Amino acid sequence: MPIFASGLTAILLLITSFFAFAAESPRTVALTQIVEHPSLDAARHGILDELAAAGYTLGQNLKIDYQNAQGNPITAAQIARKFVGDRPDVIVTITTPSAQAVVAATRELPVVFCSVSDPLGAKLVNNLAKPGGNVTGTSDLSPIAEQLDLIRELSPDAKKLGVLYNPGEANSVSLVALLKTQASGKGLQVIEATAPKSGDVLSAARQLAGKAEAIYIPLDNTVVSALEAVIKVGRDARIPVYSADTDSVGRGTIASLGFDYYDVGRQTGQQVVRILRGEKPGDIPVERVKKLNLYINLQAAEAMGVTIPDSIRQRAVNLSKP
Repeated sequence: MPIFASGLTAILLLITSFFAFAAESPRTVALTQIVEHPSLDAARHGILDELAAAGYTLGQNLKIDYQNAQGNPITAAQIARKFVGDRPDVIVTITTPSAQAVVAATRELPVVFCSVSDPLGAKLVNNLAKPGGNVTGTSDLSPIAEQLDLIRELSPDAKKLGVLYNPGEANSVSLVALLKTQASGKGLQVIEATAPKSGDVLSAARQLAGKAEAIYIPLDNTVVSALEAVIKVGRDARIPVYSADTDSVGRGTIASLGFDYYDVGRQTGQQVVRILRGEKPGDIPVERVKKLNLYINLQAAEAMGVTIPDSIRQRAVNLSKP
């Protein structure tokens, strides 16, 4: 009799646990990015894959609310207010404008940012090691010194480096300031051209055609979303175009020394998982991406009049050929 009672108790416990698990509400992750382009999309896929690897399955124990602001800061603010009203378990923001919109809208809900170059300058956190509050994330600050060294290797005769950016993106303003500081020590003069909207990118690139001997595309969401306009100008004028993000190499820039944004997303996804499992964002340090990869597009180099030495080809992890 005691054995039977014990067995019955165990069965009842299993049944109770099963129904409790089945009745448990799925965790909700709200995810927003300012615009769609390959680097940001790759980061988003990395985040989702990291959640899946941690056991969060879409449609079972996970709900995703994904919203894209289509490059409009006003829409980004509307999305932020919607998310705050919905009260998800965590809000994930991809890019500085989306992160700023959400952080301005809530001091309570957990926020994890991704693809933000300067979280201090963007006023998302006050301390990288101990962010405190409700915000943490991953910084993708460009290795500008190393990228400039690469440009000097591939375009040794260039003295004037053009840069296109949206002056309305805090992230881009910080990067261009850093670029100017680093370039002066490497014998390069930075020529600026601004594009407040994606529709302005082509005309801004054309402004550089008669002034710059090479063009650098920073991690600027507006410019990268309209990258093909810059590539056209570079090919037509035979001006080398280099990019901060590696995904743009496949779209037509000559080279990049940077991050694989899928990996950046996986790294950010690990922070999201920690919060879903009970940790507070303020206790999780802001992380920086350390691994650098060299990407080369030989077809773009040929079209823009650049010869890639064998020594640089051998260093590339990705070599797009004509």
